[in-house]
Amino acid sequence: MNRLSKEKSPYLQHASHQKIDWYSWSEKPFARAKAEGKPIFMSSGAIWCHWCHVMAKECFYDKEIVNLLNEKFICIKLDRDEMPDIDRRYQMANSAMGYGGGWPLSIFMTHEKKPFFGGTYFPPDDKWGKPGFRKVLKTVYDFYINKQDEVTRYSDNLLDTLKYVSTPTSELNEDMLCDALTAMSGQFDKENGGFGSSPKFPMPGAIEFLLSSYYFKEDRVLGDFIKQTMNRMVMGGFHDHLGGGFHRYSVDEAWIVPHFEKMADDNAWLLRNYVDAYAVFGEEIFKEAAHGVIRFFMEVLSEEGGCFYASQGADVNPDDEGGYFTWTREDFSRVLNSDELRIMEYFLGERGSMHHDNSKRVIFASLGIHEIADQIGMDVHKVQETIKIGKKKLLAERDRRQPPIIDKTLYTSLNGMVIGSFLKAFRVLNDLSLKDFALKSLERIMSLRFINGELFHSEGVRALLDDYIYLVEAHIYAYEASSDAAYLKTAEDIMDFCIVRLWDDAGGFFDTDKEILGVKIKAVEDIPHPSSNSMAIGLLLKLAFLTNKKLYKEMAEKSLRVFCSRAQSIGVHAGGYFKAMHAYFNQLNITLSVNPQSEFAHEVLRSYHPHMCLSYSDDKGFITPCLKTFCFEPISRKGDFKAFLSNLRK
Repeated sequence: MNRLSKEKSPYLQHASHQKIDWYSWSEKPFARAKAEGKPIFMSSGAIWCHWCHVMAKECFYDKEIVNLLNEKFICIKLDRDEMPDIDRRYQMANSAMGYGGGWPLSIFMTHEKKPFFGGTYFPPDDKWGKPGFRKVLKTVYDFYINKQDEVTRYSDNLLDTLKYVSTPTSELNEDMLCDALTAMSGQFDKENGGFGSSPKFPMPGAIEFLLSSYYFKEDRVLGDFIKQTMNRMVMGGFHDHLGGGFHRYSVDEAWIVPHFEKMADDNAWLLRNYVDAYAVFGEEIFKEAAHGVIRFFMEVLSEEGGCFYASQGADVNPDDEGGYFTWTREDFSRVLNSDELRIMEYFLGERGSMHHDNSKRVIFASLGIHEIADQIGMDVHKVQETIKIGKKKLLAERDRRQPPIIDKTLYTSLNGMVIGSFLKAFRVLNDLSLKDFALKSLERIMSLRFINGELFHSEGVRALLDDYIYLVEAHIYAYEASSDAAYLKTAEDIMDFCIVRLWDDAGGFFDTDKEILGVKIKAVEDIPHPSSNSMAIGLLLKLAFLTNKKLYKEMAEKSLRVFCSRAQSIGVHAGGYFKAMHAYFNQLNITLSVNPQSEFAHEVLRSYHPHMCLSYSDDKGFITPCLKTFCFEPISRKGDFKAFLSNLRK
C-alpha cells in the first residue's frame, strides 16, 4: 500500500496498491522534487476512465517502469473529477504542446509546476504509432537533467501562451441567433443526427438552443433534424436499452458503439434534452427515454437518503472493454425463449461488434418496432410486449454480472446539476416523486458541502465556479417548484458569494480564485455540456426578475458581450451561450398572484416555455406574464394560460 490509501478519491485509492511512490496533489511532492533535483510525472484521470485502467495495468505494474518512476521522478496521481481546475490547466498545456487532450493525461513538469512534456495514454512499448512509456521516461529524464536551460525556456514560453487574454466586446442583436443557427446547421449530420462525425458527443447545449429556436419558429427542417437526432441517440448503443440512461459518447458517427462509462453530468443534461423534446414534440419515445434516465439515477447513481453519485465506470476488466454491457448470440440464446430471440436478434446487429472481440456486441435498435413487425409478420403491440419482456430478462441476467465501479463521491456541482434536471422533469412529467427526491437531495448536499459559510466541491476541496452556478440553479428551480422563498434567498446569497469570489469586472466568471500556474480560465465552450458561464447568464437574468435587482441583468449583458466574438467562432460548442442569448431576448416572466397549491398555479408550473421564470406573490386570483419590457393583461381563468402561450408563438 502506498500513501494514496489515505485519500478520499476512489480513483486515487484504486492506485494505492501500486508500488509507485505516488503523491496526491499538494506542495509536498514539489518541495521534494526541488530538494532532490528530479522532474515530476503527473498522471491525471478518473475511476470511470477505460484507458486510465489500461495504462495502469500495462505500465504501473511493470517492474522496470515502476523502478524508473520511483528512482528518477516524483510522481503525482490526480483525480480530474476531484480537482478539475488543475486538470483543465494541464490539459490546455498538453494541447498547446501538440499532444491533444483526454485521459489519462500524462504530464511531466518542473518543481515549479511548469509543464515541459506530455501526452495521454502511453503503451509500455512502441505500439500503434505511440512511443513506449519506458522509452519516454528515459528520454524525458535525460532531457531534464542535461538540458535544464531548454526546459526552463520552453516551459516559460508555454505558460505565456496559456495566459488569459481579454477579448473585445460586441453589441447584441437578435440577428446573432439566426447566424448561430446557420453556423450550427453546417455541422448537422443529416444522415445520423447529431453534429460532425466520430467520435460523436450529444452536445446538449446545442440541442437546447435548437429546441428553443424551433419552439418559436416551428421550422420543419429544424424540427425534423432535432427529432432525428433524439431518435437516433435512443436507438443506438449510446443509449443503455436495458438499464436506462446514456453512455458518455459514441465512437462511431451512427451512435451505435459507445465509450461505456455513464456519467452524472451527461445524463443530467440528456434528461433535460429529452424532457424538453417531449414537451415540444409530444413523442412518447422521448418521454420513455427521460424515464429511463431517471430510472438509472434512482437505481444506480443515488442514495436513498438523497444525493447523486458521480459516475459508473466503463469496465470491470480493462482487457474486456464494455464487457458488462455487451452480449454474444450465445448469451441471447441462453436467456431468451425462441419467440423473444426471434425479435431481440434485431438488437444485436453486426455494426455493434466490439473491436477487441467481434463475438461481443452492444445492444442497439437496428430497426424501428413497426419495421420489425412488418419483417416478421407480427402485430406491433405483440412485438412491443415481447421486446419489453426480453429486455427485462436480459437486464436480470446483466444484474448477475459483476458491475463496474461506481464513484460514490458527492460532488456539489453534479448534485446541483441533477437536482435541477429532476425538478425540470417533475414539471413536464408531472411526477411528484421527482420533486420530493430533488428537494431532499438539495437539503442534504447543502448540509454536507456548505460549512460555516464556505462552499466545497467535495470533502476538503473548495468550491469552483461549477459548484456555485449549479447550486444557484437548483435553488431557483426549487423555488419555482415549491414557492418557498427561502430557496430564492439562498440562490441569491450563493450567487452574490460567487460574484465576490469569481466575477471579472470585464464580464464573466473565472473558474477558481486560486492561483494555478498563473493561468486564469474564463471559458464559454460547451465541454460537452454548457459552460458555467453560459449557465450563469441565464441565472442572472432570472435573478434580475425574481429579486428586482438591475445589477444582475447588467452583469448578464456584460457576460453576453464579452463572450460574443468567441462564441460566434466555435459554432456548436457555443450552444449553451446561444441558449442564454435566446433567453436574454425571449425570457417570459410570470408573476403568480394565486394560491401556489391551486390548480391554476399547477397548470402554469406544468406548462412549457423554454425561457419561463416564475415568481410568487400574494393571492389576488390572477397571474401576470411579462415579456421584455411589456406586461400582458393579467390572466385569471384556469385554461387561459395555455391559450396565451399558444398565441405567443404565432
